[in-house]
Amino acid sequence: MAADTSLRERRRALLARTDLQGEEFCRAYAAEADEWLSGVATRAVGETSRHLALLAVGGYGRGSLCPYSDLDVVLVHRGHRDIKAVADAIWYPIWDEGVHLDHSVRRPAEVLSAAADDVRVALGLLDARLVWGDAKVTEPLVADARTAWRDTLGTRYLPDLEAQMHDRHRGVGDVAFLLEPDLKESHGGLRDVNVLRAISAYAPLLADYADLASLEPANELLTRVRVELHRIAGREHDRLLLQDQDQIAAALAFADADVLMAAVSAAGRQIAWVSDDVWRRRRLWDPSPAPRQRRWRRHPDPDAVAAPVPVGPDMVDVGGEIALLPSAAVSEDASFAFRLAAVAAELDRPIAKGSLHRLADRMPPPGDPWPHAVLAAFLRLLAAGRPAVDKIESLDQHGLLVRLIPEWAAVRNKPQRNAYHTYTVDRHLLEAAALAAGLTDRVERPDLLLIGALLHDIGKGYPGDHTEVGMDLVRTMTTRMGFSPDDVETLVDMVRHHLLLPDTATRRDLDDPTTISNVARAAGNQVTLHLLGALTEADSRATGPSAWGSWKAGLVAELVTRADRVLAGEPRPAGPAPLPPEYQVLIEEVHASGLPSVSLQPPRVIVAAPDRSGLLSAVAGALALHGMDVRAANVSGESGVAVEVFTVEVARGTWPDTARLREDLADVLNDPTALATRLTERGRVYPAPRRSAAHVPLADVRVDNDASESATVLEVRAPDEVGLLHRITRVLFEARLDVVSARVSTLGELVVDAFYVREARGEKVTDPDRLDQIIAAVWASLPA
Repeated sequence: MAADTSLRERRRALLARTDLQGEEFCRAYAAEADEWLSGVATRAVGETSRHLALLAVGGYGRGSLCPYSDLDVVLVHRGHRDIKAVADAIWYPIWDEGVHLDHSVRRPAEVLSAAADDVRVALGLLDARLVWGDAKVTEPLVADARTAWRDTLGTRYLPDLEAQMHDRHRGVGDVAFLLEPDLKESHGGLRDVNVLRAISAYAPLLADYADLASLEPANELLTRVRVELHRIAGREHDRLLLQDQDQIAAALAFADADVLMAAVSAAGRQIAWVSDDVWRRRRLWDPSPAPRQRRWRRHPDPDAVAAPVPVGPDMVDVGGEIALLPSAAVSEDASFAFRLAAVAAELDRPIAKGSLHRLADRMPPPGDPWPHAVLAAFLRLLAAGRPAVDKIESLDQHGLLVRLIPEWAAVRNKPQRNAYHTYTVDRHLLEAAALAAGLTDRVERPDLLLIGALLHDIGKGYPGDHTEVGMDLVRTMTTRMGFSPDDVETLVDMVRHHLLLPDTATRRDLDDPTTISNVARAAGNQVTLHLLGALTEADSRATGPSAWGSWKAGLVAELVTRADRVLAGEPRPAGPAPLPPEYQVLIEEVHASGLPSVSLQPPRVIVAAPDRSGLLSAVAGALALHGMDVRAANVSGESGVAVEVFTVEVARGTWPDTARLREDLADVLNDPTALATRLTERGRVYPAPRRSAAHVPLADVRVDNDASESATVLEVRAPDEVGLLHRITRVLFEARLDVVSARVSTLGELVVDAFYVREARGEKVTDPDRLDQIIAAVWASLPA
């Protein structure tokens, strides 16, 4: 390219070449940056560069320069008298190009001093290379920096690197298991590979465990995706958002976004597993607490390694790792993998790599049915809870989990591409099982809870409805595992009904006797009901932050309690419950003033107002104006006053002032026509997030006349947006329907609203033509 071509134009030309991807792009861009910077520096100082040099460090130093990454450079000099002017003459052209610059100006001794004080500087120098200038200035500097890292700085900084790594991972999660991972900073991301390079440069013994060559395919894939992210965003952007995944999959010639995300998951998983293994072994060498006070020993002292300690039949603790004895009959007993992992989980120790390789080479399939020892070891492993996840991951990385449970291959790295789920299917199942281990005291059969939690979504790896497919799979799998026929049917029922409690609790009226009877009938017995209650909590907490909270937990607990009483044969309470005293106070205020009365009791908003048609719609709209997302609504009242109780979440800001909310309610009731305009304006201010075209939630409208003895249940599924509840209830008002209660669930981008409605005379809606008209009108109110 012409020497006078700007860096921005050079980058634009490279970005236009869609065949130039991944590391190939990064190297090409780094080369263009080298040439352009050299020209800038030459023009800044004239013909001589004696005692001056530009040093590329970090990713730029490695030649791995993504489209919108910073240029990390150091201007090194040996006492140049006009160094500030020289630096300005170099930096300003870079800034004029709109390229992010991380720069410094230092003498060689100052560079080494900075490295001794700042781990970022020290790490950057490990990849330093000359871009322009006097090599005599930089060659000894780079050599000294690398020697300092090997001899002293590694000792000082590796504990800090470990602490920083844990902070990063806690903050941004895992590449392997997240719906929208950060390709650079997440656990298993590109920064972890760079840290492993630093460790390998310092500790050759750990370099054997790091096995950087094995990580090159994973590193290259994540780099390819990162380059495309920069390309389509036109800026530095490292989080792989759902909305970008289809476009990147097409650019990189993946069949679809699911295939792309499975590949990203596998890459992140490999990097994370190697990284975790290296850091575990680093701690074994120096197990002292307080990361910033540890001292790193370059090589373990053979004389300091304790003698093997027996920890179970055929197993020992060797230097903090759990290993099989040489005499263990691995080729004759398929329980060894689960037994070894269970002991390692209980002691919170890593599994020795040699033992994993030995199991991978020699362990036989478990047979059909499993011997009792295999099932007992598997249950023991799952009962260990959170520590079991890493141990199962170790088995999986060596192909042992699929050998024992072949159906696991179908969910391995399987993405769940919706904002409701945090993890891939396999990680979700492991998280659910780990959480279930902490709930076993709530159930009569802990073994069934652990297995049910692990397998409740196993059908998601196969075509068809995941519940129906999962039931058949679990019947086959648990029969093979050695469960009795009765236990197998209980486990199948757990899969069949794993959504029964959360769906019912959040979408049906718990005060309706039919709701409780239906749940009790589906569960069949108290043992299964209790298992479903614990599974619901484990499944929901493992799904993501929006899937479980105090509101949902309370509803599920209340549902289980009421269904439990039915299954125990207790009589139902007769007649409606009297209105609480606090409702009576509000009713009296309405009678006295003729105006709405409001009580804010987070998470509830209680509104009393003169009863009138369309009241629920108006109040729902007023709450939406105040940034309140309604989760449930119940309607009651007496003496001409309606009392509406809303359970809400405040999506933005803080809870409103009671007086202001009361005024807005009065305004809305006086002039309902202005409400739609105000909600439309709020929707412009707080628009719904942009969605992937291939994964827009599907709208649906259903009618259920069997869910209640006294009302028709209208269930509406639609993409979430401001004012949706108001629009739907407005349609129901215009259809002359009485809304008795409502339930609103948010599943990521999807809302599921259930409305208990009656005709004006108090009966269910049963006329087919009328139902069709209502459904069509509701459809028309939903987002396009």
